[in-house]
Amino acid sequence: MKCTKSIFSLFILFMTTTLGLYAQDAEDNADDKVSVGLSLNHDAFFGFNPMMTFGYAISDTDAFTAYGIQWGAGTGSAWDQWTEFGIGYNKTVGNFDINPQLGFTMGSLLSSGAAQRGVVGDGIVPNLTVNYGTDLLEGQFYFGYYGALSNTTEAGEATNNYVHYWANLGIKLTSHLSLGAHFEELYLSGGDVNGGATLDRADGYVWLGPYLQFAKGNAGLRFSFGGNLADEADRFAPNDFYKLSFFVSL
Repeated sequence: MKCTKSIFSLFILFMTTTLGLYAQDAEDNADDKVSVGLSLNHDAFFGFNPMMTFGYAISDTDAFTAYGIQWGAGTGSAWDQWTEFGIGYNKTVGNFDINPQLGFTMGSLLSSGAAQRGVVGDGIVPNLTVNYGTDLLEGQFYFGYYGALSNTTEAGEATNNYVHYWANLGIKLTSHLSLGAHFEELYLSGGDVNGGATLDRADGYVWLGPYLQFAKGNAGLRFSFGGNLADEADRFAPNDFYKLSFFVSL
C-alpha cells in the first residue's frame, strides 16, 4: 500500500501543478484553448461505456489532456462500478496527434479479480492514443496496460492485469461518410494469486471487421462489426464483434 500511496501522491502533485498553470492562464482566451469530447460507446463485451475527454492547448502543437470512462455503466457494474480517470499530454506532429496518458481505475477488477470490494487505486493504466487524419484518410491506434495497483485478495483469489489495444484505418468517401477496418484485442496478461503462483495468459477476444461512419462537423455515428477470432474453447468473451459509438466534439 505504501507504493500505491506514493504513486497517488506524485499524481496529485502533478495535477496540482498543472491546474495551477492552467488557472494562471485562465483569463487569457481560455475558451479558445479548451476542447471537450463526449463518446457514447456500446460494444459486445463491455456494454455501455461512455467516455469524456478534455484538452487545453498550450501551443499550436501541444495540449494538456484528461479523460474519464464510466465502465460501470456496462459490464463494469459487476466490478464495483469500475471507473477510470487519467491525464496526459498531446503532441501534434504533421497529421498525427500523439497522446500518452496515465490513468487510474477505481473498483475491484484489477485489485482482486472482482472478488472483493471496490477501492480507489484499484489499478494503474499507462496508455497511448495516436490519431491520424487527412482530407482522404482517418485512423486511430490505442494501447493500454491495465495493471493492479492494489492487492485486496483473500486466500486463493488473484489480482488481474490486462492488455487492451486496437487499430483502425478508413477512407473518407465523402465529407459525411467513411468506410474502414477495425482490429481489437483484449487479453488477461497475468496476475498474482494470494498464496503463491501467478495467473496464465487468457484470451478475451480478437475482433476484426469493417466499420461504417456517418459524420457532420464534429458529431457522428460509427458502427463496427465482424468476428471474434480468438479460440472459441479458451476465450472468456464469447460474442461476435459489434460496437456502436455516438461522438461529439465541442
